Amino acid sequence: MVNTSSPSQASQTWSQRFESALHPAIAQFNASIGFDIELIEYDLTGSQAHAKMLAHTGIISPQEGEQLVAGLEQIRQEYRQGNFNPGIEAEDVHFAVERRLTELTGDVGKKLHTARSRNDQVGTDTRLYLRDQVTQIRQQLKAFQFVLLDLAEKNVETLIPGYTHLQRAQPLSLAHHLLAYVEMTQRDWERLGDVYKRVDILPLGSGALAGTTFPIDRHYTAQLLDFGKVYGNSLDGVSDRDFAIEFLCAASLIMVHLSRLSEEVILWASEEFGFVTLKDSCSTGSSIMPQKKNPDVPELVRGKTGRVFGHLQGLLVLMKGLPLAYNKDLQEDKEALFDSVKTVRACLEAMTILMQEGMEFRTSRLNAAVTEDFSNATDVADYLAAKGVPFREAYNLVGKVVKTSLAAGKLLKDLTLDEWQTIHPAFEPDIYEAIAPRQVVAARNSYGGTGFDQVRQALASAKTRLSES
Repeated sequence: MVNTSSPSQASQTWSQRFESALHPAIAQFNASIGFDIELIEYDLTGSQAHAKMLAHTGIISPQEGEQLVAGLEQIRQEYRQGNFNPGIEAEDVHFAVERRLTELTGDVGKKLHTARSRNDQVGTDTRLYLRDQVTQIRQQLKAFQFVLLDLAEKNVETLIPGYTHLQRAQPLSLAHHLLAYVEMTQRDWERLGDVYKRVDILPLGSGALAGTTFPIDRHYTAQLLDFGKVYGNSLDGVSDRDFAIEFLCAASLIMVHLSRLSEEVILWASEEFGFVTLKDSCSTGSSIMPQKKNPDVPELVRGKTGRVFGHLQGLLVLMKGLPLAYNKDLQEDKEALFDSVKTVRACLEAMTILMQEGMEFRTSRLNAAVTEDFSNATDVADYLAAKGVPFREAYNLVGKVVKTSLAAGKLLKDLTLDEWQTIHPAFEPDIYEAIAPRQVVAARNSYGGTGFDQVRQALASAKTRLSES
């Protein structure tokens, strides 16, 4: 195992312009190794590409380039095996790797940092990390969509009350309701694809802020690391964090969508709604109330959403007053980024499991629920309008019917044909079919509507889209 020394014993990582070491408390305060070790694999990959570029351009010899690449690969294996554990004395992951490389390769290791600054190095590492994470989150979003699609396909003709203002509005196909979240997550998937384009720009070679005097080949490095573009301005290259802010915006919207679904599951699982039953694998009990089954997964997702929002706000505030180019403030972007990535990924995984195997819709309760209200009132107005009654007149007429029915303790389905025809002579026996919940849903067959035929088309379209993306 690689030994590490205490901060007081550590040699300085900067020039001899300094005569003494940092105060131990300041060294602790200044260090980022505690969290930026997350970047070590990406730092090693970026450094290997940099070493190859140095050899490719003749800045170092081919043999030195091979030694550096091999040494960096040895550090990778040491880290994976748990034998490389740098401490505070290294300050950050970049110095930790460079110090260990020098131990392994001698003076050759000291050449790795030629034509490079920590400023463009950390920018490269962060982009390599985020590029990887964006790809994995997009894969998770697709997996979540497939689960929602499977659930929707099983419930095309299951009815659920639809709400506006959290008041019963109109009945829906449960599949239509679930497909709304498929559409939301599709936008999330596409949005992350756009973010990826801004992440996929290489800052390495920008130096500290002004470029370098060495004859480097930045496009060769970009090719090695599979970057689509190279920053065209060195100041922008080392100080840009737009890509991180964009990611946090996209992450926040993912969390908004997961949180909205979570809120609905929480409501649906309550005794008042009773639309779903939570399975033991995704719920917990009370320490003193043995009858309770708590919706911990959606509650935690709902709670963690604010955490990601906070990181977005924090990074915006961090960036708003920074002069060009790099400032130490930018060290604070890492924990926000890392935590947001972990939070989004954990929440996506948990919600995927919950929707796939952690709850069950009570279809009989759902189908019964749509018969217990006046959510078919609009269809009565539509019925009259189809028979030539001006819609606004029909609307006002049905409002009065609802009022008198409530007073009489009746639903619209309970009115006799004589009562209907007393209200308006246009009513005929077919009114009962027109206001039956299943017909109410089936009749809304406009493009994007909840009609069963439209829902089946939407399912087929979503399946095709997911299989092709």
